[in-house]
Parts: sequence; C-alpha cells; structure tokens
Amino acid sequence: MAATITMITSGKGGTGKSTVAVHLSGQLARLGKKTLLVELDSGLRSVDIISGVYGRTVYDIEDVLSGACEGSKAVVKSPFSDNLSVISAPVSGGAVETHSLQLFCQRMQPYFEEIVIDTAAGLEAPFRAAAAVCHRAVLVITPDPVAVRDGRVVSDLLYDCSITQPRMVINRLVPERLRRMGIPDLDWCIDQTAARLLGVVPESETIALCAAAGEPLPETCRETEIFCRMARRLNGDECPLVLDSY
Repeated sequence: MAATITMITSGKGGTGKSTVAVHLSGQLARLGKKTLLVELDSGLRSVDIISGVYGRTVYDIEDVLSGACEGSKAVVKSPFSDNLSVISAPVSGGAVETHSLQLFCQRMQPYFEEIVIDTAAGLEAPFRAAAAVCHRAVLVITPDPVAVRDGRVVSDLLYDCSITQPRMVINRLVPERLRRMGIPDLDWCIDQTAARLLGVVPESETIALCAAAGEPLPETCRETEIFCRMARRLNGDECPLVLDSY
C-alpha cells in the first residue's frame, strides 16, 4: 500500500476549506479507502472539532514533524468511519518544513491509501510544503470575486509546482447571489481559476450544524451525495456532478 497524497488549499480564509477536507476525507474512507487527514493550519485549527476528535488528541502534527513523537502516536480515529484517522494542528506555534513533511509522508504512506493534507489558507510554508509532497491538489473557493481571483493565484502556483491538473470545489454556493456578486455563472469561476471542477457545495445549515457538533453528515442527505461523488470523481470515477438545482 502506498498512499496518494492530496492537498486541500485555498487562496483566502473563510472558504470552508477545512470543512471540505473533513467531509471529502470522510467519503474517501466510506468508499473503503484507509484515509489519514492531516491538518497544517497551526493556531487556527478546526479539523479536530469538525471530524469529531476534539478532546481526544494528545499529540499534534507539530509534535510529529519536530520529532517529539512518532506519527502513530498522534493518529486519532474519527467516529465518521473506521477507515478515517486524523492528526490535528497545534493550538499555537509550529513550523512546517518541507523536508520534515516529506519524511512524515514517507513513513505514513505504507499504512494508508489516502493522505489528505489540509493546508493553511494562503501561500506560506504549509502551502509550499504540501505542494512539494502531494500528488494532486484540490482548490476550495467561494463564488465571489476575491476568492476567485485568489484562487487563480493559487492555481498558477500549483502549475508552477508541477501539479498540472488541480481540481476545484466551489463551496457555500447561494445561486441567487451570483449576479449580485458580479459572477455571471459557475463556468466563469472555472475559466478564471483554470482548475477542473470537482464539485459544487451549497451553503448548508446541515453542514454548519454537523461541523459544530463534530458529527458526520446524515447518510441520506443531499450534501452527503455531493461529497460522495466528489470523492469518487477525485479517484477517477466519471460520475456526474450534483447540479440539478443550480
């Protein structure tokens, strides 16, 4: 077993990147993939709460990368799936060096089929380190001019890092706001960011409430189907997008 490494990134905060990372990882796990979700957003962590492991973590990714503990000691099982494990970011501080992250991924790859790295927003050290180790990237934007513009910057940098087919998630969509935001349609977002669309996630009270409670999405809800199809599409299944109401 050798894991495929995917980085989840965004150009700005507030796009819902970590929520996408958790639920996409959860669906990869539910598809039978042994999945490790690693959070690099030091000081602004949220993955532990969203994935249901809050209060159960003893060590974090900084402890692992600094050599304070083995990676296996920081891994915590998520209640979302028996196949999903999580390593949280530290509460404060913590440096992410490319070499340390590369060594960590090499050590963890034999035990997982998927390693998903939730980077910090922006283009600092966590982004550069993740770009150096990943096989593929998922860019998360919201459909507004700032997020789209920043998304293009990230997309161009991914291409510069030889990640030539970045995928994109348009998150927190409210269709009736598009025109008022100056966004003609979703195709415009795709063209501007130069990334292939992976999925579209609506603004959702269900997602927000589940994230706050650290609970998985209900099995039968529309949002679960959206993330399930994104996970399948990420792994090469040409299943259609869930776009019928957009």
